[in-house]
Amino acid sequence: MRVRVLAFARLRELLGSGTRDLELAEGANVEQVWALLAGGAPALAAFRASTRFARNGALVDAAARVHDGDEIALMPPVGGG
Repeated sequence: MRVRVLAFARLRELLGSGTRDLELAEGANVEQVWALLAGGAPALAAFRASTRFARNGALVDAAARVHDGDEIALMPPVGGG
């Protein structure tokens, strides 16, 4: 199955792109999406605990299953003043 990943802020910089299409096995979950991305960009590991995920615009946890055509957003913590 194919999913589209959207990355924001520092995660986008580390991945070198704001969007990426991935091929995954049926039954994959958000954590497996993260693992696949981190395999190609090891610096992502430092952001795992603070990254939130959304599937098709709704926040989900890392155990959430993904389906063909889903859009998975990776959202790092936001700071400001």
